[in-house]
Amino acid sequence: MFNVSRWSIANPVPAIMFFIMLTAAGLYGFKQMKIQQFPDIELPTIVISASLPGTAPAQMETEVARKIENSVASAQGVKHIYTKVQDGSASITVEYRLEKPLQEALDDTRDAVARIRADLPADLRDPVITKMNLSGMPILTYTVSSSAMDDEALSWFVDNQVTKRMLAVRGVGSVARVGGVSRELRVALDPSRMLALGVTAAEVSRQLKNVQQEAPGGRAQLGGAEQSLRTIATVQSAEELAAMDIPLADGRRVRLDQVATVSDTLAERRAGAFLNGKPVVGFEVVRAKGAGEVDVAERVRAALEELKAAHPDITVTEAFNFVDPVIENYDGSMKLLLEGAFLAVVVVWFFLRDWRATLVSAVALPLSALPAFYVMYLMGFTLNVVTLLSLSLVIGVLVDDAIVEIENIMRHLTQGKTPLEAAREAADEIGLAVIATTFTLIAVFLPTAFMSGVVGKFFVQFGWTAAIAVFFSLVVARMLTPMMAAYILKAPKHAHKDPFWMPAYMRWARWAFTHKGKTMALTVAFSMAACAPLFMDKISKAFIPPDDLSQTQISIELPPGSTYEETRVIAEQARAVAAQHGHVKLIYTAVGGGSAGGDPFAMSGAAEARKATLTLNLTPRQERSGISKQQIERELRTQLASIAGARIKVSFGGSSEKYQLVLAGEDGETLAQHAAKVESELRGLPGIGQVTSSSSLQRPELIVRPDAARAADLGVSTAAIADTLRIATAGDYDQLLPKLNLSQRQVPIVVRLPDAARADLALLGELTVPGARGPVPLRQVAELQLASGPAQIDRYDRLRNVNFELELNGQSLSDVQAAADKLPSLKNLPPGVTKAEIGDAEAFAELGQGFLLAMGTGVACIYIVLVLLFHAWVQPVTILGALVLSIPGAILALFVTGTDLSMPAMIGMIMLMGIATKNSILLVEYAIVAQREHGLSRLDALLDACHKRARPIVMTTLAMGAGMMPIALGFGTDPSFRAPMAIVVIGGLITSTFLSLLVIPVLYEIVDDVIQKFSRKRGTAAAA
Repeated sequence: MFNVSRWSIANPVPAIMFFIMLTAAGLYGFKQMKIQQFPDIELPTIVISASLPGTAPAQMETEVARKIENSVASAQGVKHIYTKVQDGSASITVEYRLEKPLQEALDDTRDAVARIRADLPADLRDPVITKMNLSGMPILTYTVSSSAMDDEALSWFVDNQVTKRMLAVRGVGSVARVGGVSRELRVALDPSRMLALGVTAAEVSRQLKNVQQEAPGGRAQLGGAEQSLRTIATVQSAEELAAMDIPLADGRRVRLDQVATVSDTLAERRAGAFLNGKPVVGFEVVRAKGAGEVDVAERVRAALEELKAAHPDITVTEAFNFVDPVIENYDGSMKLLLEGAFLAVVVVWFFLRDWRATLVSAVALPLSALPAFYVMYLMGFTLNVVTLLSLSLVIGVLVDDAIVEIENIMRHLTQGKTPLEAAREAADEIGLAVIATTFTLIAVFLPTAFMSGVVGKFFVQFGWTAAIAVFFSLVVARMLTPMMAAYILKAPKHAHKDPFWMPAYMRWARWAFTHKGKTMALTVAFSMAACAPLFMDKISKAFIPPDDLSQTQISIELPPGSTYEETRVIAEQARAVAAQHGHVKLIYTAVGGGSAGGDPFAMSGAAEARKATLTLNLTPRQERSGISKQQIERELRTQLASIAGARIKVSFGGSSEKYQLVLAGEDGETLAQHAAKVESELRGLPGIGQVTSSSSLQRPELIVRPDAARAADLGVSTAAIADTLRIATAGDYDQLLPKLNLSQRQVPIVVRLPDAARADLALLGELTVPGARGPVPLRQVAELQLASGPAQIDRYDRLRNVNFELELNGQSLSDVQAAADKLPSLKNLPPGVTKAEIGDAEAFAELGQGFLLAMGTGVACIYIVLVLLFHAWVQPVTILGALVLSIPGAILALFVTGTDLSMPAMIGMIMLMGIATKNSILLVEYAIVAQREHGLSRLDALLDACHKRARPIVMTTLAMGAGMMPIALGFGTDPSFRAPMAIVVIGGLITSTFLSLLVIPVLYEIVDDVIQKFSRKRGTAAAA
């Protein structure tokens, strides 16, 4: 069998050149990798957006949403269908199972919609079908103000110049304006003149569309040359439009200014942006998929500097960005890597007290990490939270193999051997143990790359990054460490001395061997006591720990029917309250628009003038003297409670600080009645924040009910009534509007009643509608009455549903979930009503299943590796005992530190499995070798193993613990996500190391007794 250690010692130049090439490749890969917050992942989730302006939600549900849902449900692999129906729009999100290819999901969805297109309303715009893009949330938000431009000019400047320049920046996916105004030509109809002339609003708008247009006209051949024909019948100003003659359906014609007032004005304001209360025009920048946030931000900022230089009169302010947390995470991770590496090297020096040996061990760290970057680059990975976290946590592991190798070589040196002999013999002696421990770690890390669910998609890069880095640490330990030791180390001047604690440890080990029963009983008692907090529900559970970044949001929702101006007033009140908080530095307000800070997994919907979002920039975490973002949010919730007339939530839309619950059922009335009881009881839960429900969203409506007999008698159709009312009050559909063609844009011409007329119910009744014998007043063929209807309809898997969202307000997800499950209204659901948990609660359940599968797969892989390496079936069970010994320490560490059992903590436990088995392998492997090759008795072999392997075990444990300590203590970047993982690993390491050194040898002896007993029985049976 080829011995790579002996070959590298005999041929140092090829080995050195090999690692120089790996280092160069690693530096290249590191330089090329993009910096992101989270890895770009593709989920087979498709979003269908359908729009029919002016249509009530109930009608959109019946005529559009249900038909699309029923058709899409027949596609193979559909997991869930979420639908949000609003005024004039329906958004259907189709979630396919993860094994479904994304392109196939998109094609199947398009086919399903195409099949029923003919059944949908003719006026409905063709549904837009897109893939859900998790990277489609804004990373930068800017505001623009100018002393030289009015609102319209500034808005056009953003639409034209800023947007064009931003989209030219490499890596920018889209740019969206927030706030501002749009120019339009308003044709304000005069109701009395229209009634006198017998003209309808629809007639004026449609005839204007026919007249005001440019149209192609074919080809002509004049003078021997070919010319294209074009019909141009457009005007260039509001004055020309007012003087235009409009032909009517009955053959008459009328000048437009005889029935309307034409003005070049602004569209009705439905959205606005404010910076610290002052009106501005905002725009949001979204990165393209595959681009890095940091690179895009640098290019965007450079482009904006060019724009400001070309337009000195504008002021551009960065209102909000998601790039700073990415930079903070990257810089913090790099710092933690260096700190962890330094502490690991300090531990090596402390034990070996030899700078040459310390140097050989220290070289293993960069030479293990750098090549990993190149492989990660080839696999398309990026430097993100997941990969950097993986490297931060394995930094202590990377030096382990080198520590074990160098410690063994140093021990051989003290026996009087030359460095060359010591390196060869020690590398051969420890080789199997090093290979076993490394492949054990790989066997644990790789299953995390194949976890199920959305969480598994994110953690693909975690598992592979850790496994790759650990593999390169093995390459370094088997090739470079022995070779460097052979040529760098020198024989120590002083004899090899045992550490001061070794005599005490050996006494404990002998006691454990002579008192096996007591040793195992004490171990079981400790394990049960340590795990008791988990079984007694003293450790809370959460999906992702809440972050502690320096940004948060206040979301405001007014009752349906509220106007933009009412929303702006409430938003300004909330801004004034928030501005008084000492840790709030800047407030950016978006009314009726904006998506920065939203939840990328949430169902999208149309922007509404009754909603506003305040984005707050807080003081950096380092300057808050121990005050967390959650404390600031709790204080803001208390202070904002005084604002009446609005639902106010404090937290990001995509944050992990909410519990989402869904009630679904066929019977809308039963569902609504029971939802009211559930909402009332949920509000009584102690300690939670705002509770919002979609069931009570009722909007005021003006119902027009045609008199079928009168309408038929006068020849008036329902479609004619609807057309007349829609155009008179809101204008025609966008695609049917006439346009004013300017050099750089088209300005829509909107025909409708003036604002005052739309507020007069009697006047609306006088509107004329076309009939078979001429125009007829609306009141003669229909009744107008005030009523109410749902403002928003939510559907889940083709059933009406009610969504509840509870702010956790600092409590854990599991505690709130358990309290909600105990409520009578949720324990006793009426027939036909079902309960489902979505969002973090559903993801946490998926995580639990994936965690158990990854744990089981990891244990199975470890066992297979150990069987192959040790050529034994039963003794590997001894090593697996270390897994059981590590879990109590991890749980105890969570309980003592008050940390929730969350996703990072679970990943830490998976990681702990591999690390814990390393200690057992080092002990058991040496005991087996001592028995087989040196002829020692079992007890002497075990005691010799304890004596010779205790120091490297303690060294590697302290090196790993030191490497993770900065993370556990929360140094550097936001520790909320990293700290639970490090706490679990350190806690498990402490107990597993201590117990492994005493319990694993005893367990080995017990298992060996069982093996020998069965062997004797089998031998006796065979002899008989």
